[in-house]
Formats: sequence, structure tokens, C-alpha cells
Amino acid sequence: MLIDPRFLKLADGLVGFSTALKKGERVLIEAFDAPDAMVVALIRATRARGAHPYVQIHRARVARELAREAAEAQYAPHAEVELARMRKMDAYIALRGSDNIFESSDVPADKVRLVSRLMKPVLDHRVGRTKWVVLRWPTPAMAQQAGMSTEAFEDFYFRVCTLDYGRMAAGMKALATLMKRTDRVRVTGPGTDLRFSIKGIGAKECGGQYNIPDGEVFSCPVRDSVEGFVQYNAPTVYLGTSFDNVRLAFSKGKIVEATSNNNQRLADILDSDPGARYIGEFALGFNPHILQPMRDILFDEKIAGSFHFTPGQAYAECGNGNQSQVHWDLVCIQRPEYGGGEVWFDDRLIRKDGLFLPKALQKLNPPYLLGGS
Repeated sequence: MLIDPRFLKLADGLVGFSTALKKGERVLIEAFDAPDAMVVALIRATRARGAHPYVQIHRARVARELAREAAEAQYAPHAEVELARMRKMDAYIALRGSDNIFESSDVPADKVRLVSRLMKPVLDHRVGRTKWVVLRWPTPAMAQQAGMSTEAFEDFYFRVCTLDYGRMAAGMKALATLMKRTDRVRVTGPGTDLRFSIKGIGAKECGGQYNIPDGEVFSCPVRDSVEGFVQYNAPTVYLGTSFDNVRLAFSKGKIVEATSNNNQRLADILDSDPGARYIGEFALGFNPHILQPMRDILFDEKIAGSFHFTPGQAYAECGNGNQSQVHWDLVCIQRPEYGGGEVWFDDRLIRKDGLFLPKALQKLNPPYLLGGS
């Protein structure tokens, strides 16, 4: 099979840099409406490193039909089988492509909650016990979301996904070190004034090992410390539903007010379980190639000059112990063209209008990451 050289370069990065496969390791490759040629490229790259590939092919319309009338008697055994397989894996690579990001929008909310609850142990094991990386696959639908031609979007996609992520290392380490010794955080901007503590939580650098595209450092608020309000300015899609202008208000860590263009669906998600109304992640994004939202969270949460503040499940590392079937990365962009904004750590201004100010953190600003000094 003749394979696009861009596929080969991406596959080499996924098995080499992102999951760092070693001889004898097992990797599960899940392809959701992604081309066979890319799967073949991953199989070949895996074998070139002496590792063993396993493949599962998914189709969005089939997955929707399975979920639409899901029953516990159906999904509980399925989840057991999937968990048993995941426990055999050392690594996991997922390619997610779909011509319709709203394919699951008409799956009833109770069925979505059922599937999420039963499949959660599989997700938890994959995130906590394997080397994993997840990425979307470029489609005409994604190009349309981004307001670009298909060809231009594909060029953008491969440029972003094959970025020299090693160049982020020094700046990410400096930001993570600073976050680890920070207590009080304040985030301000149009419609936003958040105050919370990250004392003792820690911080994690994300520079191409878990998500592609990548470019963030995340921590998590102390669960009951969040006060204030946030107005997210990036549109989002969650569980097949599109949301705009999401605004959340907090008291003692809990979301006490929530509005958007779809208040009922928003409430349904936040009422999924008690943990859904608490925050499980706080992160700063800085990928220099990603500047505008496109309703795809794997891209949008890495937007240069953004932060995301995530209702729901906290990660085991750098987490506050919050448990939920929800993990909804909602994004606010703070560059001047989006209204600006500031991030303060212990009364020190760390980022203004999307640019980091401390010298050690300036290596996360676009001029440096794009090859400047």
C-alpha cells in the first residue's frame, strides 16, 4: 500500500515520541471513522519498534445505534470485555474522525449517562494504567467547522500534529514548577472573575504524550475553593450537543448557576452525578498554531492564550479527588482579539492577554515555539 508521507511522519511521532513504544509492548489502536491507510501506517510503525499492534475499527453511525436504546444488560458485559482487553495493553492510540460531530446528538440523555457510567472503568484504566495518545482525524466536516477548505485544513492539521513538541519542554517544566508552589489563583477577563486554590495539587506538563495536538499544563482547584464566575467564549460540543456562551457561577466550589444557549441540556449534564457540578481541572493552553476555536476540544483546549476550567472528573495525578462520569473541557481565550484577560498566581501577574510574562515562561509564547528566540 502506498501511504501519504505525512501519515508516516505522524505515525512515527505517535509510536515514538507520544507513547514511546518498546520491544514486546502491546498497543491497542482504535480507529473511529479514520482511513485504513493511517491504521496501516501505525501498524507498520509499531512493528518497526518491535511492539505488537492490536486494532479495533469503529463507525459513528453504528455506535449511535448501539447507544440509542442501550440497556444495562447489553453494556455491562460489553464493558467487562473492554476492560479485560485494556488490562492486557501497555499503550493506547485512538484516531477519531467523523463527518458529523453531531451524530450522537439525538441519543437520549439517560442512555448517554448509562453508557458513560458503565464504560468509565475502561476509561479510568486506560488513562491511569497505559501510555496513551488520542487525536482527531481531519475530515471535510472539521474543515467546515474551522471555516477552511479541506486542503487548507489538512495542511494545518499535519503542521499542528507534527509540531516539534520537544521545544515546549523547558517552558512547560518552568510553568509546572511554578504551579506546584502556587496557592492562590485568580483569573479575570470579560465576564470572568475566578478565585481558587491549587495548593498541594501539583501540575502536569502535556507536550505531545497524551493528546495530539498538544500544548498545555494542567492542575486542579482544591475542590471547595472555587468562587466567582466564568464566561467561556469558545463554542463547544459535548455528548453530541453544541453549546455557546456557557456561563458558570460558583460558591464553595460548586456550580450554583449555569446558563448557555441550551439551558436544559446543560442542566442535564451538570446533574449527571454530584461531582459534575465541581471542577476537575484547570489548565493553561499555548499551542502556537491553534488560534481559533473549531468545536473540537482536542484542538480548542490547546489554543494559544487560553485556559480551560473543567466540570467533572479530576485526574488521579494532579487531582482533587472529584469523581464524575463527566469531564467537560470548557475553554476561554484571553488574547486581545477575544477581549483579553489576566492570570495571577499568589498576586503575581503570570499571563496577560494570552502572553506569559515571567522570563522562564516566555518560552511558551508563540514567537519562541515557532522557532524564534
